[in-house]
Amino acid sequence: MVQKAKILLVDDRPENLLALEAILSALDQTLVRASSGEEALKALLTDDFAVILLDVQMPGMDGFETAAHIKRRERTRDIPIIFLTAINHGPHHTFRGYAAGAVDYISKPFDPWVLRAKVSVFVELYMKNCQLREQAALLRLQLEGSGKDADGEAKESAGLLAELSARLAAVEEQAEALSKQLNDESTDAAAVATAAHLERKLTGLRRALDALEPGTSGGQAAVN
Repeated sequence: MVQKAKILLVDDRPENLLALEAILSALDQTLVRASSGEEALKALLTDDFAVILLDVQMPGMDGFETAAHIKRRERTRDIPIIFLTAINHGPHHTFRGYAAGAVDYISKPFDPWVLRAKVSVFVELYMKNCQLREQAALLRLQLEGSGKDADGEAKESAGLLAELSARLAAVEEQAEALSKQLNDESTDAAAVATAAHLERKLTGLRRALDALEPGTSGGQAAVN
C-alpha cells in the first residue's frame, strides 16, 4: 500500500484552512493544519511534508519569518513552500517571497484548479524521491551482502540485482514522463529544476547498479 504524502496548510483563519482542504481533498493526500507559524514549525519537527502552503499575513510570526526558520533547518530546508497572500504590494513584495525561499507566490483569490495542479506537481516529485530512497536502501543492503561467497548467496544477490533493476526502471520511466509533462506545460521553473535533479539522482543510481553486474568492478566507487 502506497503511503500518502503530507501537505502542510498554514493559515490563521479557520475558513481559509477549510477552503484549502476543500480544494486539495481531490488529491487524496494527508492534509495537516497549522493555525500559526509556531504551530507549523512544531509539525515540521516530527513529520515529513511534500509541500507547504503558507499564508503571508499572520499575527505574531508571519509567513516570511516562518519560511526563514524552515529554510534554516537542515531537515526542512528542501521542502517546497507556496506563499498565499490576500495583498499585493507589487514586484518588491513578490520578490521578498521568493527571497524567503518560496517556489511560488499566489495572490488571493486564486484559481482552485491552478493551485491544485501546482500542489500535485510537488506531491508527485515527493513520491518519486521516496521511491528513489527505497531503491537506494535496497542497493545498500545488496552492497553489505556482496562479500558473501557461498553459491546460494551469490544466486540471492543476483536475484536482488534483477529486482532492483526492474524497480529502478519503473521509477526512471515515471520520472521521464513527469519531466516531459513539466517541460511541455511550461510549469514553474522550480518544479522543472526539481524534476531534473531527480533524474540526475536516478542516473547515478543506475550507474552504480550497472557496476554491480557480474563481470564489472568498482560498484562501491560508483555509489560514492
